[in-house]
Amino acid sequence: MHTPLTWREKIGYGVADMGFNFYWTNIATFLLIFYTDVFGISAAAAASMVFTIKIANAFTDPLIGAAADRTVTCHGKFRPYLIWLPVPLACAALLTYTTPDLSSGGKLAWAYGTYLLMMVCYTCINIPYNALSGVLSADPQERATVNSLRFIFAFAGGTLVTAATPALVRWLGGGNEQLGWQLTMLAWGVLASALFVLTFLNTRERIAPPTAQKTKVWQDLRDLSQNRPWMVMFFLALIIMITITLRTTSAAYYFKYVVGRPELMQGFVPAYMISAAAGAALTPFLTRFIDKKQLMMLLMSATALLSLAFFFVGRDQVELMFALQIATGLVLGPKSPLAFSMYADTADYNEWRTGRRATAMTFAAATFSQKLGTAVAVAVIGWLFTRLGYVANVAQSSGSQAGIVWLMSLIPAAFALLAVAAMFFYNLDNARLVQIQADLAARKTS
Repeated sequence: MHTPLTWREKIGYGVADMGFNFYWTNIATFLLIFYTDVFGISAAAAASMVFTIKIANAFTDPLIGAAADRTVTCHGKFRPYLIWLPVPLACAALLTYTTPDLSSGGKLAWAYGTYLLMMVCYTCINIPYNALSGVLSADPQERATVNSLRFIFAFAGGTLVTAATPALVRWLGGGNEQLGWQLTMLAWGVLASALFVLTFLNTRERIAPPTAQKTKVWQDLRDLSQNRPWMVMFFLALIIMITITLRTTSAAYYFKYVVGRPELMQGFVPAYMISAAAGAALTPFLTRFIDKKQLMMLLMSATALLSLAFFFVGRDQVELMFALQIATGLVLGPKSPLAFSMYADTADYNEWRTGRRATAMTFAAATFSQKLGTAVAVAVIGWLFTRLGYVANVAQSSGSQAGIVWLMSLIPAAFALLAVAAMFFYNLDNARLVQIQADLAARKTS
């Protein structure tokens, strides 16, 4: 008989995602502008580097997922990674945000090496963590609750990072931005490590693959390629990550060069994070009354409309900018817990269809698409900036300013509509999931 998860375990699982956002939000919001305006490389070089590393790192995701699925310890398959890798990840982040006294070519080589190291370490701990949500419980509604709590912590972490990081850089650096960024990332790394250990101590893995299962990595990949709902989720994650990264990464440039008030960034992204946390908190309530597929389509349709509306906002209409940002957070907030609960559903579907389960591989391949989406978004930004003549730390041309506005509005609106179109092909509704769970339970009983 299914034993409901305790609140201690639900919260214990969720707190780690606050730690992950001490890294992820810094990367998504500040890394590109750190490279161009502090580290000292061109926008084109920075964008090309980020794109290349994201692509290279994305291809490591299935390997890490396969390794996690095949890990056997007394603490489970996925939990041990939460205590094996926090220190290497913190050290890699410290190096990434260090500015060495090197030539321009040497700096670029340093950026490539340290950023790749940080992203590989991040992946090695994040993929097992994602997979852990799929083995805490078999109940779809309970999964929605767990992931909802997780993303409340994630958005809280993102809010804290975007609000505190600029101030920490100034305070810890004492006027030296290079030192400030280095020490700030060290502080975030120490805090994240403590949260990862808390999750390890307060969770338990309950769902295991069939006892006789022995599969090769290629078999896991073939199963995923034939898993229609997972394929839809793969493309959905790709498109949504492009949408979000375009707006998040462009926001720092928007307030610095279009609005002329860079200090507003300290409130703009936190406003999104707080409202997104509120939206995430509503996810279990929404999924009780709206099918997951229909809910995702409604959320992305609203995102497209709100992004489009941002195109018509004047540079002096700060209140309207913040109002649209808050509304965008509310409609995108449920997207993350909804998507991750759907990934777990596709893992169940795969086991039901093939008799084989590869939970970490399922989430790893999803993470692959998210990283690919981030890489595409950064490449679009770098390409557009180069075409329109962006030059760091000077007044921008009218063309460059227009491009920044497009990246905050029209372009993400188009990608959000693509996400709606992708969901038409998703074929797991609530009734089918209930039948799948019943069939899986019957197999294990027999």
